Amino acid sequence: MTRTKAMAWVGSASYLLVVALLVGGAPRASGSVHGVGALLAVSLLAGVARRMPLLALAMALFGSTAVVVGPSSSVPEGLAASYQGQFLSYLAVDLVLGFIVATCAWRASIVAVAVSFVVQLLVIGAFAHGDNLTINGVIGLLAMAASCMAGLLSRERREHAVALRAQEVAEAVTAERLRIARELHDMVAHSIGIIAIQAGVGSRVIQTQPAEAREALRAIEATSRETLAGLRRTLVSLRQAERGTTATEQSPLAPSPGLADVERLAAATAGAGVRVDVRYSGEQRPLPADIDLSAYRIVQEALTNVVRHASTGRCGVAIHYGDEELVVEVIDDGRGATGNGSAHGFGLIGMRERVGLLGGHLSIGPRSEGGFRVAARLPLPVLAEAPVETR
Repeated sequence: MTRTKAMAWVGSASYLLVVALLVGGAPRASGSVHGVGALLAVSLLAGVARRMPLLALAMALFGSTAVVVGPSSSVPEGLAASYQGQFLSYLAVDLVLGFIVATCAWRASIVAVAVSFVVQLLVIGAFAHGDNLTINGVIGLLAMAASCMAGLLSRERREHAVALRAQEVAEAVTAERLRIARELHDMVAHSIGIIAIQAGVGSRVIQTQPAEAREALRAIEATSRETLAGLRRTLVSLRQAERGTTATEQSPLAPSPGLADVERLAAATAGAGVRVDVRYSGEQRPLPADIDLSAYRIVQEALTNVVRHASTGRCGVAIHYGDEELVVEVIDDGRGATGNGSAHGFGLIGMRERVGLLGGHLSIGPRSEGGFRVAARLPLPVLAEAPVETR
């Protein structure tokens, strides 16, 4: 900061020195030479303009006016500098004025424009004659208007960019909140459902069937530990994101679940009293992380709904690996549901959001033969074919 301030003061002192040389050191030079000198000298005020724009404008007005009127008594061209000299001298002022309009507050910009207009009008009116008065006035007004318009355009572009950036940040925050909400719901809802059922079983048989009660308690313990581990993984990733830690810098965490964990999910669901038959078809292969996680969460949420609402002892999960899409289907022969499956709750909403983000299709509703069906079709990236060598 100190270095920038020092450079600004050095620039302002250099500018005043150049103006003094133009006014007193080259009195016999033409007005055009003085104008070019004033235009080039204003670049010395760049540091001042960034820190104190109004001071830079005042210095530019003073220097340009001095260059225009100072040598008038000695210059053979007449009482004032030439038309080119006036235009070039005040063009330097207009450059500073455009910078002020682009960067400063509206009140400061209006004051700067008004002061610059009055000074230039007075100087042109006092030192120009006849046709030169009209020409110089029109040209000066057009140059000032052009600089203000350029400043306004730059200001609007910057404000628009800031607004777009703010909108992008807000949308990213909203999307991240929805993603976290889906993850927490899908992870916790399934586990809490199993815990509730196992706790109910244990409370009913604890007196008559102690072995069954112990199994229920073990299932509750295992499910609770798994849920706590998932919550810890989510919270740690959120805290690392707040600290700006990149993925490569994060501490090793358990991987996100995927279709490879469906068998374990089926076993946990069986512990809650619902046997799950899992069938695979197609060529099983690694999937992109977002598709793998979303497919797992869809199966998990569907099984949670079966445990809670279907009142059945079995259901089926079918996973088909196609060439262009992954099909996940969960069906049961329970009591089904009324309507089109758009029941209240966050589970079905979360499934629709996941499928929508991946550009897939989700079908939810009762089956004609009884029970309920959840089917999701998720597009897969095109497999790269091995090049065929030709001879």
